[in-house]
Amino acid sequence: MGTMVNAFTVDVEDYYQVSAFAASVAKDQWSGFESRVEANTHRILDLLDQHETRGTFFVLGWVAERHPQLVREIRSRGHEVACHGFSHDLVYDQAPEVFRQETLRTKCFLEDTLGQAVLGYRAASYSVTRRSLWALDILADAGFTYDSSIFPISHDRYGIASAPRLPFKLELENGASIREFPLTTFRWNGLSLPVAGGGYFRLLPYAYTRAGLARVNRDDKVPVVFYLHPWEIDTGQPRINGSLLSRLRHYTNIRRCEQRLNRLLTDFEWAPMSDVLERLSLSPVSVRSLAA
Repeated sequence: MGTMVNAFTVDVEDYYQVSAFAASVAKDQWSGFESRVEANTHRILDLLDQHETRGTFFVLGWVAERHPQLVREIRSRGHEVACHGFSHDLVYDQAPEVFRQETLRTKCFLEDTLGQAVLGYRAASYSVTRRSLWALDILADAGFTYDSSIFPISHDRYGIASAPRLPFKLELENGASIREFPLTTFRWNGLSLPVAGGGYFRLLPYAYTRAGLARVNRDDKVPVVFYLHPWEIDTGQPRINGSLLSRLRHYTNIRRCEQRLNRLLTDFEWAPMSDVLERLSLSPVSVRSLAA
């Protein structure tokens, strides 16, 4: 689809760690579940190899500490490793000091494991909202150069509907700045519709994703970001008995996801997020304008 190079991202977490099941699965029970994140991530790595595609893997700290060899393998196979926090707690439910400690713990572990700097961050369930803009100051202080946590839509669990749709440079209260790659939406009839991957990729027809991403490349003339979780291609994962809405969000069309992913990797050009951002000149946006 032309030569626009887009950002391919994976949020590396296990099936029992998702926010949708947080009410059903206590964190102190995590160790008792069968871990499938390593095998599923390997399947995605193999698929990316087949398509000669590189991406960015936002790794949860809890997973990284238990699978350091997986972190090293992601890097050795040519991909960027970035930070997905430690505990998958929603940022707006955390005290700033807890958020700082968890984020630094994960960043330092990943950097020690890889022997190189980790530049990117993504919050659990895109939970940088108006209630948690303070987190961006902490990320800049910690040495992150970019974030991909803001979803410019209205949603029951995340989103800043008034945020810019296209990548921008966020000027922070503390005088620092951080580059933001918001989750991709496209404009249709005056609405911003989500098309960045995950549940939207599984729940809606592939033609919707393909048309929406192509429209942003063509009309907005900017790269898109796509995200996926390793569990989304795992048809054999143990079933968790959450709410009906949570089960719908989590399990719908998992058996179709890998086939769709193959098509997506064929239909568009992809690269790690840091590489894509390097090629963009970003307009500055004040963090105060997001809070308004």
